[in-house]
Amino acid sequence: MFTIGEFARLGRVSVRMLRHYDVLGLLRPARVDRFTGYRYYEAEQLPRLNRLIALKDLGLSLRQVGEVLEEKVGPEHLHGMLRLRRAQLEAQVADDMARLARVEARLRLIETEGAMPADVVIKSVPAVRLAELSATADGFESDKIGSVIQPLYKDLCERVEAAGLVFTGPAIAYYEPVAEGVRVHAGVQVNLEKGRTYDFEVVDLPAVEQAATVIHQGNMDHVDVSYQHLARWIEDSGHRGSGVAREVYLQYGEGDPATWITEIQEAVTRAV
Repeated sequence: MFTIGEFARLGRVSVRMLRHYDVLGLLRPARVDRFTGYRYYEAEQLPRLNRLIALKDLGLSLRQVGEVLEEKVGPEHLHGMLRLRRAQLEAQVADDMARLARVEARLRLIETEGAMPADVVIKSVPAVRLAELSATADGFESDKIGSVIQPLYKDLCERVEAAGLVFTGPAIAYYEPVAEGVRVHAGVQVNLEKGRTYDFEVVDLPAVEQAATVIHQGNMDHVDVSYQHLARWIEDSGHRGSGVAREVYLQYGEGDPATWITEIQEAVTRAV
């Protein structure tokens, strides 16, 4: 037999909790000394303690734990319950991390308020032909765009490689608001052959006579800052933006993300 302290150590719980479980009738000692009141436990009680703790971690109240224990839940059933709870907790953690990322992104935007907009260059942009795949995202939030555009580019690059084509310039993405959310277009410049059909779209982006452009450095998690700086510059300089921007990935996806370079381009006209 084990003293309550020894049993607490074996079960990785506190002595106080064992006393509490005793009072509630969830885990009675195997023997209580009638003179000293000392509690003693047996090794065969460890499985019940393990189940008790596992059910408690599932989010059940101690009353519910007692009811389940009395039903003598088997290991397989308990494993299933724990796996389900683990999946729920993992999903909750993922949601919390995404929410934290959004909060941090907003904090960065707030911290840059009042700062001088980033260097913006007005230039012409030539027409370009792209191999393209597209899909719809729920919104413009970075995580929603990222969850759509990343699989698109992976799929597109695999199709380009299967077609025996080679890249001839940087990848270009652009976005269009639609009723369902945002239409995400993932494009790459490749040596397309005339008269040949492909399992992706071939899209011609028109030339832009005047585009306000800004360089964004780093991954796209922080691109909102660059977009808002560009919008402020367009307004402050007396221009009107088209509302549709292109992202040209000049150096992206390899090496240190801090060194990645994306040019954001938005067609502009002089405000009347």
